[in-house]
Amino acid sequence: MVDVTIRGAGIFGLAVAWSCQKRGASVRVVDPGGVGAGASGGLVGALAPHTPERWNDKKELQFQSLDMAEALWDEVARIGGRDPGYARTGRIQPVGVLELASERARNAEALWKGKYSWDIKPVEEFLPFVPITTSGLVIHDTLTARAHPRQATAALAAALEKQGVPIVAEARDAGKIVYATGADGLAELSKALGKPVGAPIKGQAALIDYDARHAPQIFVDNLHVIPHGDGTTAIGSTTEREFKNPTDWDSGLDDILGRIVRLVPELRHKTVLERWAGLRPRARSRAPMLGAYPGRDGHFIANGGFKIGFGMAPIVGEIIADLILEVEDRIPETFRVEASIPKG
Repeated sequence: MVDVTIRGAGIFGLAVAWSCQKRGASVRVVDPGGVGAGASGGLVGALAPHTPERWNDKKELQFQSLDMAEALWDEVARIGGRDPGYARTGRIQPVGVLELASERARNAEALWKGKYSWDIKPVEEFLPFVPITTSGLVIHDTLTARAHPRQATAALAAALEKQGVPIVAEARDAGKIVYATGADGLAELSKALGKPVGAPIKGQAALIDYDARHAPQIFVDNLHVIPHGDGTTAIGSTTEREFKNPTDWDSGLDDILGRIVRLVPELRHKTVLERWAGLRPRARSRAPMLGAYPGRDGHFIANGGFKIGFGMAPIVGEIIADLILEVEDRIPETFRVEASIPKG
């Protein structure tokens, strides 16, 4: 007997499956495209926090999720025998306004519970893999981590299968149903309700032949530069609301590659190993969309992981497992499905 059927083998679907099976539920994951077929099969994998200011439910839950991620990925690697590419390597970014950066550093001491820091340091401490900065200073935070998206989803899938959770292409619904179906799921829900609850956003990224695996990742000019543990470095990503082909790379990717070699000189003349383009699910509320599926008893939604899906996945898995197995609803108002449904 199956207690929970999860539709979608991206990071949200797999994280929900992990949390449910740990509580003793019989779980099955269904995805015709296989593991990480959508946005979760990308290249970047930045597990980076929002700025420590104007604290809200989204930032608090994200902090909790980032804090618990190391234990989760360690367990996944141990049980499944595969490396998810996780490491808490931190992040640097150029200092813009020094006073603002200093205020955020003070905020981080309290908001990040004394576990992690947001410090202002000379850029020379991180040479040679550094961004251009006119001030000569960078913000270094120790909360940021990375996970290689494809390795992480494959590792989580392997651990689930070791725990007796099948991941199949097709199966009938059984038990509680969780839709973690990404951009397609947002489109389906919008059609069912006759109201736009979200939209697919195209993203493009690239993988470069540069090994900085022990260095902090870089955030500069709204771009993430992520050194992965396999000796490659990911650059991403674009944010495109209008596009012709969702999976083709084009001038948008050329633009960010041109920008990044000017912003991070160490990456000049490095070989581009791979280019990626795909759709990421952005809920109308801009927060993850969690909760009951409107009008479908026993059906639930875990979607809207736009840009922060891997970072939010550990806590999303726990929140959905609480809801469907323990009947404990601890979903913040801004994360509820209803928060993304237009009024009237």
